[in-house]
Amino acid sequence: MCDICVMNAVKERMLSRRSFFKATAGAGAAAAIGATTTLPAMAGGHGSVEDLTHALHHDFPTWGGAPGFSMNQEYNFAEHGFNVFQLAIAEHTGTHIDAPLHFSADGLSVDEIPVGNLIAPLCVIDIAARAAEDADTTVTPDDLRAWIAANGDIPDNACVAMHSGWGAKVETDGFRNFDGEMQHYPGFHVEAAQMLMEETGASSIAVDTLSLDPGNSQDFATHYSWLPSGRFGIENVANLDRLPASGATIFIGAPKFRGGTGGPARILAMV
Repeated sequence: MCDICVMNAVKERMLSRRSFFKATAGAGAAAAIGATTTLPAMAGGHGSVEDLTHALHHDFPTWGGAPGFSMNQEYNFAEHGFNVFQLAIAEHTGTHIDAPLHFSADGLSVDEIPVGNLIAPLCVIDIAARAAEDADTTVTPDDLRAWIAANGDIPDNACVAMHSGWGAKVETDGFRNFDGEMQHYPGFHVEAAQMLMEETGASSIAVDTLSLDPGNSQDFATHYSWLPSGRFGIENVANLDRLPASGATIFIGAPKFRGGTGGPARILAMV
């Protein structure tokens, strides 16, 4: 079938269905409201959902400074009867996954991350007060020990997330915090990553900044320690300030790019 025939067929179908959509809109809304009331039962006691994902756009900050995302509209509704955009995305842009392959010669690619690791207990390590005074601060073993003393052992398969308060800076130059020579924002100290590997069953770490390592890192020690172990990371996580230190469950919508070193992800938490 020719392209114009397809477009005309789509328009005709849309026109014929318009009255159907209008008639059923109210019923659909009621059904959606009813569905939300079942959430606690479906989620095993969780009562709300938080979106931990920043909206991706052309000017979203990147580690290297250059834009990592663009979208070009190839079809528009006024002319064609439907909208289609062509996307160009650097793997490590926006809220995204760092797969083991990102910092290893033969680690798991993003599509090979075990699906069981993509739903995990979430442990939030809050260093926001310290980060407000020192942009180069890090999550340390002492922070992990303090969390354990207050909340109990870090669960197996956990995602351990750093809440530094940096998510609030995402639309400003302060997020990348580049001084002309290096960037300045918190991350995981390599000794904290090593403690998690040696003393816990955590399978992922997450940060609300551009890198698992602090911005002033010159050797990416945390990346080189954590990722080659078969574990993965999540960068540029949003809204960690809305979550408790323990008790939430994270759902990691990792992309399934064959052979990918990572990619933008939709991250949700049930509380």
